[in-house]
Amino acid sequence: MMLTQQKIQIRAETPQEDALIAEHFYQMWLDNNISPQAITADWLDTVLHFIDHARRELEYQAFVAEIDGLIIGSVGCQRFAGLYPNIMKARERCDGYIWGVYVQPAYRCQGIATQLTKKAMDYLKTIGCTHAVLNASPSGEPVYSQLGFMNSNLMRLDLHSLG
Repeated sequence: MMLTQQKIQIRAETPQEDALIAEHFYQMWLDNNISPQAITADWLDTVLHFIDHARRELEYQAFVAEIDGLIIGSVGCQRFAGLYPNIMKARERCDGYIWGVYVQPAYRCQGIATQLTKKAMDYLKTIGCTHAVLNASPSGEPVYSQLGFMNSNLMRLDLHSLG
């Protein structure tokens, strides 16, 4: 479906829409070839609990893409809690994390993921973040590269491959 005759609106998500954000997050994994059997049965509760914690502790905010009252995409973002103790001053390193960028298949390749990501980037700036980080799927990488995201020095090893 082309958006030429429809107006897209990007707006802040409300807590009443958290379950929809969770559903988009679940669908994002399926769209990236993760088997439903690899996802825990309590995925909805897990995501809702995470969002609640992130909203209270990490200035979480989600944004939705909407056309004529129909939500067709979403993104979540928050201050990044970190993987290790952060000993740098906030002005030097206050990362924001963007996650769960999702657009329904019928609306993809029309710039919606770009608009959602930009909205998340703008929000992260308003809460004092100095960098934005995310993990890109193969289909999302071109979107993020076009926005200026660069590959980092993250290295990964599949421990299952070790004998």
